[in-house]
Amino acid sequence: MPFNAVFSWLIGKRMERIDFYRNHPLEAQSVVFSFLIQRLAQTKLGKSYLISAETNPEQFSKQVPLSDYNSFKAAIDRSLNGENDLIWPKEIEWFAKSSGTSSGRAKLVPVTRSSLINNHYAGGKDLLAQYYQLLPGRKLYNAKHLIVGGSAQGEFSSNGKFVGDLSAIIIQNLPWWTELRRTPKREIALLENWEEKLEKMARSVIQEDVCIIAGIPSWTSVLLERVLAISGKNNIREVWPNLELYIHGGMNFAPYQNKFRQLISGEMNYIESYNSSEGYFGLQDQLNSKELLLLTDAEVYYEFIPMTDFQGIDSRNVIPLQDVKKGQEYALVITTSAGLWRYIIGDTIRFTSVKPYRFVVTGRTTQFINAFGEKLIVEHTEKAIAYVVESLRIHVRDYCLAPVFSDQNAVGFHEWVVELEEEVVDLDNFRQQFTENLDNALKKVNSDYEVKRSTGTNIDKPLVHFAEKGTFEKWLKSKGKLGGQHKVPRLLNDSETLKEILNV
Repeated sequence: MPFNAVFSWLIGKRMERIDFYRNHPLEAQSVVFSFLIQRLAQTKLGKSYLISAETNPEQFSKQVPLSDYNSFKAAIDRSLNGENDLIWPKEIEWFAKSSGTSSGRAKLVPVTRSSLINNHYAGGKDLLAQYYQLLPGRKLYNAKHLIVGGSAQGEFSSNGKFVGDLSAIIIQNLPWWTELRRTPKREIALLENWEEKLEKMARSVIQEDVCIIAGIPSWTSVLLERVLAISGKNNIREVWPNLELYIHGGMNFAPYQNKFRQLISGEMNYIESYNSSEGYFGLQDQLNSKELLLLTDAEVYYEFIPMTDFQGIDSRNVIPLQDVKKGQEYALVITTSAGLWRYIIGDTIRFTSVKPYRFVVTGRTTQFINAFGEKLIVEHTEKAIAYVVESLRIHVRDYCLAPVFSDQNAVGFHEWVVELEEEVVDLDNFRQQFTENLDNALKKVNSDYEVKRSTGTNIDKPLVHFAEKGTFEKWLKSKGKLGGQHKVPRLLNDSETLKEILNV
């Protein structure tokens, strides 16, 4: 039987499971909670909190405190140093380096065999199963899957623990049948140096028959540009005529959408996933909507903190899934089979539906600006940039901004650093138009910003700097965070980083 027929049959069998957790999410969460609480009861951490296999969700939320990386780091370090049964009842073999924000230090996140298979791998397989369900007759296993991952290099600690990017852990443990269709080859995927890896990846995949691309938009677009430069083709469709699916995540796709349409040309399916070093949490299960279905049966138990009440690990108002409301913004709290217990991951989401539970990622708990009462979040700036891109028919490679306090009439303003794809001839006129469109877009998506801007006494119009092409890459490289899953932090509360970027 052909490989694709076997693959289609196997992946299709997952739909029964997907339909269950989509239609019965609370029942799925109950099963997950029972599984996790039994494991916690066997750990030193669980015993210290008097957890038993009979502990219910209400008791769990009272007995186990909220955590974040800073408060949980000591337990992670002890596990890394070889202490077993501390946060998970079995040995933890791997620790993933989380890229986090570009300005912060890398975090080490535990990855257990259970979480790797039943969360990370399961989420990816569920996404493909859902895609096959939405578009029957796909033949994705007849061609190659181009994975634009992070650095796959890693190292072993003195006691045999593997420390490296999640990409390394995933690639080195893939089943043989998956490895048959993945590209580039492992020796290229394992390269540490991003610039070397980009060049070798681009040259090696040109002759492949690629039908799927997966990776974050910023670095994937750079790779596609290099493929076109080397091949001499006008668009990616001429390189890979069977390309049909781009799986993206890690950042908002809207500002990059026009760029991808230009690079690829023709019909293309774009599907979003929500996965990170800490876990796989959501996938797009509708072709006509970018809302993400919450994965309630993937060894993750969810809790939520309303952002109106968010005080980090000191937050008091923490609610279970059944109490969330459509339209409200929440900080995500996870308990997982990786040994993370009531862990604040740092992402914020807003539910767009509760039957089933679908959501959009709105930003980071640490990335917001409220210097002048404007309550600006990443979702607002992404929408505004997407509007400017569409209205001016340009392409933005990257951007970030920070508040600046002023001694003039206004209290202050937002200072932006924007890197464009295009060369601008009349820079002064273009800057004026860009700033006006950006300002108007922010007013449309953020009522608090609009109110503060209406009088001109709280926030002045934005100040926009256009950085030379390649500026953000140079800055990321200076931080040792070039390529892979690393991203530029969008919203800063310190203008010093802006100065670093402009002077790189």
